[in-house]
Amino acid sequence: MKKQFGSFQELISGSTLPILVDFYASWCGPCQMMSKNLEQVNQEMKQKVKIVKIDTEKYPDLASKYHVQALPTLVLFNQGQPIDRVEGLLSAEQLVHRLQKLI
Repeated sequence: MKKQFGSFQELISGSTLPILVDFYASWCGPCQMMSKNLEQVNQEMKQKVKIVKIDTEKYPDLASKYHVQALPTLVLFNQGQPIDRVEGLLSAEQLVHRLQKLI
């Protein structure tokens, strides 16, 4: 789902659900594969976690602020604070298992 937001801080702080942020780039092959996995995760966990995609080409300041060095990088935020991060590709099953332990 595409959604505009006033500020990233407002987005992650104002959510009642934890937010999983996918930092990606359109040219990144593993990011495209991860996108398909995230669709599966969303179907399975949409009542427990919100998934947001941030294009690092359009928002380089956010990528820098959260020390995104590799793509894809997933950062899980709860109440505005990062609580977990994953760099690289995970299967949908691996990601669901990891999220279930954290939320």
